[in-house]
Amino acid sequence: MSRHPGQRQAPQRAAQKEQPNTAQAPRRKGAQQHTARPQGQWRAWLRHHRAMCFDSARRLVRQPVGSVLTMLAIAIALVLPSALWLTLDSAKLVDAELDASATLTAYLEHGVSDAEAGRIQEALNAQPEVSSSHLITADKGMEEFQQALGLDDVLDRLDGNPLPAAVVIAPKQPDPDEMEALAERLRDMSGIEEVRLDLAWIERLRQLSELGRRVTLALAVLFGLGVLLVVGNTIRLAVENRRKEIEVVTLIGATHAFVRRPFLYSGVWYGLGGGLLAWGLLTLGSGWLAAPVAALAKSYGAHYTLPSLGVWGSITLLACSTLLGWLGAWIAVSRHLAGIRPR
Repeated sequence: MSRHPGQRQAPQRAAQKEQPNTAQAPRRKGAQQHTARPQGQWRAWLRHHRAMCFDSARRLVRQPVGSVLTMLAIAIALVLPSALWLTLDSAKLVDAELDASATLTAYLEHGVSDAEAGRIQEALNAQPEVSSSHLITADKGMEEFQQALGLDDVLDRLDGNPLPAAVVIAPKQPDPDEMEALAERLRDMSGIEEVRLDLAWIERLRQLSELGRRVTLALAVLFGLGVLLVVGNTIRLAVENRRKEIEVVTLIGATHAFVRRPFLYSGVWYGLGGGLLAWGLLTLGSGWLAAPVAALAKSYGAHYTLPSLGVWGSITLLACSTLLGWLGAWIAVSRHLAGIRPR
């Protein structure tokens, strides 16, 4: 009895339907292994970083004297540029006060009445470059002069008041060129005999401030190189002491990144410890010098306090010291790993 063609093809179709399912099963399993493998590698990488971080810290603790001396050398190299940076940062406030004290003095002609002096002051205030002005009459000027010099008896013998009225002008922009141009225009105004403008001392102080900034930058670069040398030499000795260990792990297939990792963490610990010591030295030094500096400023009738690092300054100091420690370790390890070959 012959079968129907459709019945003959049914098992073949069923087999064809089952084949894709059996072929897709290992693919899905492989895909799961492929996605799981990077996660396992990531966890192993994090575990190794954590282990090397604590292991490098334990190695430093086992050698407290050498570790503290290295950190202290880094701290001393960081203290001087940091102190100069703080000094220049406080000099910015002095520079702002100098800008506020940059004024012009317009001396009025003799015989100008107080009412006429007031009208001249209003005309000066109408100038677009003038921020404010202060009128000093002849009588008020003489009174201040007597109080400053203590010559009441001598000045009372004068027949008249030789001092003219004056208007002290504060410009909007304390730029030397703009102030010089303003002084030239004021000299041509009626009622004004002379305009005094003295910016030479301000320019000298600004030039000294710029010189200080450049000196601080140069010292920061030099002492930063010193930190790199200190950390690099320390890490070089550590590499030499563990040379056989490095040769063994390199022989079994360890990469340079794997070998370099504990030494980089040692450099980070050295830099961070040096930064903390530098922060402590700066804090102690500021507290030790605060009282004498305040007393000296008070004797000159001024109020000055030593600047402090603050939160952002402390973070910047620690970040720079840690980065220098890591960079010095990386340079030393990379240089010496290139010369180590497994035997």
